[in-house]
Amino acid sequence: MTRRRFRVSSACAAGCLALYGGEIERHLIETTHRDVFNPGLAQTFDGFRIAQLSDIHMDEYTEPFFLRDTVRHVNRLNPDAVFLTGDFVSYGPLPNRFAVSAAWECTNLLNQIQCPHRYAVLGNHDVVVGREHVSAALTANGITVLDNAHAPIERAGERFWLAGLDDPLEGAPDPELAIPESIRNLPHEPIVLLCHAPDYVDDLLTGPAGRALSLVLAGHTHGGQIRVPLVGPLALPLLGRKYVEGWFRFGSLQLYVNRGLGTVGVPIRFNCPPEIALVTLRSA
Repeated sequence: MTRRRFRVSSACAAGCLALYGGEIERHLIETTHRDVFNPGLAQTFDGFRIAQLSDIHMDEYTEPFFLRDTVRHVNRLNPDAVFLTGDFVSYGPLPNRFAVSAAWECTNLLNQIQCPHRYAVLGNHDVVVGREHVSAALTANGITVLDNAHAPIERAGERFWLAGLDDPLEGAPDPELAIPESIRNLPHEPIVLLCHAPDYVDDLLTGPAGRALSLVLAGHTHGGQIRVPLVGPLALPLLGRKYVEGWFRFGSLQLYVNRGLGTVGVPIRFNCPPEIALVTLRSA
């Protein structure tokens, strides 16, 4: 093969991969199913199903039709709760007013999720765009934002606790506030935490609040977004370089890192499709 033909062939291959990653794989939603066993979970919550969405990044590249498809997909799963782990919008490259508008567009669509429990935490992009804007849009659409806060999830007189942290990268996470001593280590009342950046789990495990957790749901990494075989992710964000995607266990604590729905930088996913995680809680 001549040098010229090699260059042409390489350019064609790169173009085909970009077309596939930008128009096909970027819209191929994968539903990940996982049973999470917890010895402290009350029997009434056995089979409680949680749908986790993360990193929508509305209108940087995520189109309204794709989020509508995602919402329809979630509704078909018929979860008991939907937990959203941040980055509803993107900071830049357009002026901030476009991101604020995207927050309302995003949350208006998320309001179509048919589920009794809908909770969210903010991501680093949301905080930089303006936590007040993104939180207001979520709240107006019936989605509770847990900003260093907690809430009980109740069923038939039993409960478990859901806690949410401010974004560890751009915000001010306060585990003692989100997971106060009053809810720690209660019999049959485990704690699930929403935290955008997964690598923050290492900090959590150094304190009593973090060690009281049963399950952490995170996002932020996009799973690497573009993963080259034998090479791995081409780029990873701060606080998302150690726990990139999937399940991790730290003694009694489990961490799940969602690949998210959207993209940043370039509108391409490769070897890393967007994801809805469906977590089924099980009592041991």
